Amino acid sequence: MNWASKWEVFWQTLSGEFYRNLFFEGLLNTIKIAVIGLIIGIVIGTIIAVVKVMPKYKALPRVLDKICEVYVALFRGTPMVVQLLVAYYVLLPALGVKGVEAVKVGVIVFGMNSGAYVSEIMRSGINSVDKGQMEAGRALGLGYAVTMLKIVIPQAVKNILPTLGNEFITLIKETSVLSFITVYDLYTALGAIGSKNYDKVMPYLFMAAIYIVLVLIITFMIKGLEKVMAKSDRKKAGI
Repeated sequence: MNWASKWEVFWQTLSGEFYRNLFFEGLLNTIKIAVIGLIIGIVIGTIIAVVKVMPKYKALPRVLDKICEVYVALFRGTPMVVQLLVAYYVLLPALGVKGVEAVKVGVIVFGMNSGAYVSEIMRSGINSVDKGQMEAGRALGLGYAVTMLKIVIPQAVKNILPTLGNEFITLIKETSVLSFITVYDLYTALGAIGSKNYDKVMPYLFMAAIYIVLVLIITFMIKGLEKVMAKSDRKKAGI
């Protein structure tokens, strides 16, 4: 196998304007959908986690808790690709919705899927915070929601930051299934180059390298955030 020749052919194709633009569009979509999906997931997951840990003395919290259980079971119990296919090819036509970009559908589905997983991550983070923090906030006259938002959740985020990083990495890698709903992602772009040259060896190796680089960047960012938060905690403690 002539690796040098394969690389030269691949690089010449990638350097062409059409495939270069296709590659950057795919890379941008991969990053954009994963980032926005994680943000949506954190918002949804935090809301679900708060519902799960709040006292169930009244009927409304109990009803909301059951709804959240169904939501989590639905999105954790089905593969991401199935959720994308159902949303794009079943739900949108059934609702009579037309003209929605596949990228937007991908963002929404990724966000809702991530929310189910983040909810469990956030719930464990909230439970790891000393219950005295909630009691102290309530003793100062703060309401349950305000105490949770300003005191408990910030501490919980510090505890679950590495796990949130893992969720982000998972979303980055799972963007490869976006091709099922015609989204140009990293996989689609490099696959197109392989199809043109009738040789997918170099495109797929290059794709693997790009995913590894993205994961290393995310890992570096998470470790940096952990160090910053650790320094902040030491300053507050006067160490």
